[in-house]
Amino acid sequence: MPPKTRRSLKRTSSSISTVSTTSMTSLSPSPSPPPTPVSDPTTSTSEAFVKLDHIPDGPCTTSWSYYSTVPKECAETEAVCLGVDEAGRGPVLGPMVYAVSYVPVTRKDDLAQVGFADSKQLKEEQRDQLFQTLSKHPDWIGWAVHVCSPQDISECMLRRAKHNLNELAHDTTIDLIARVLKNGVQVTEVFVDTVGPPDSYKKKLEAHFPRIDFTVTKKADSLFPCVSAASICAKVTRDAILRGWVFAETGLDDVFSREFGSGYPSDPNTIKWLNEHIDRVFGYPRVIRFSWSTCAKLLEDKGVCVRWPGDDEDRQTKSADIRGLFGRSDSTQSEEGSEPPRKKPERDPIFRSLRHVMTI
Repeated sequence: MPPKTRRSLKRTSSSISTVSTTSMTSLSPSPSPPPTPVSDPTTSTSEAFVKLDHIPDGPCTTSWSYYSTVPKECAETEAVCLGVDEAGRGPVLGPMVYAVSYVPVTRKDDLAQVGFADSKQLKEEQRDQLFQTLSKHPDWIGWAVHVCSPQDISECMLRRAKHNLNELAHDTTIDLIARVLKNGVQVTEVFVDTVGPPDSYKKKLEAHFPRIDFTVTKKADSLFPCVSAASICAKVTRDAILRGWVFAETGLDDVFSREFGSGYPSDPNTIKWLNEHIDRVFGYPRVIRFSWSTCAKLLEDKGVCVRWPGDDEDRQTKSADIRGLFGRSDSTQSEEGSEPPRKKPERDPIFRSLRHVMTI
């Protein structure tokens, strides 16, 4: 009988924190035999991973985190190495996922033997199979993910006090490391795939965690196995969320396609989806990151042009104020010098066919 799992979901206004308390049977005691490398599968396992156990049910409208049970070997050692990587930083749709994986320093080479490599260089079936191996080695491999929802990304980048993507990435990484430390893991080494200039990013991390030795570099996912494992956690989680995407908007689940493509603006399949699923009035569902210029341009080109009465009033007030600077008022102006009466802007034809749309 498979081990029972108990999950605790803690919701806040901006995030969902998910902590796994899964009890798993340990593998053979140390010293353990070398891990079995992952072979190239002949059949796809992706369908089995459309819904992963660590992904909460329902729409991904808020950010959330998941932390695996602390491995026994990591809890008992005083030297643990941790890798950090992300998936979905550049796409115009879907979440951005940050992940960490950690093992005892003495086990770093074992990760390479298992077959962890940069997820971008692997086929989808290989990534899914490698992700499955995490549950086969719960006594020495730990991992965690933080999923930034498209809605939260847009909110951070569009609010008045902007929180750009680099700052969001840095804060997420710091939070993940801090939580692993809080769970009792003695992290001594951290390897990070850089976001922005490596030197300044490293100094920022060292300021928060002065007792940890940081290595921040480009292409870390192809250089360090612990970063490669984190890369796979992030990529598999993001792919699974998009394959099983639940639209928060009523009535779209059976109407809208989930053939999003990669999500990158350079992907023809992504552009096709964006062109076919735009609503001229309401724009896009919340799978889209509205802060991306790709989205903004499509809405500007294909959406209904809206003129707000308040904008016209503001322009008239400003014109009157300017005329007042020259000592003239509307009552003393000659008819020849006065502005012609403004015509009420005509409504876009699309509103005539939308009886359910309220007149603003």
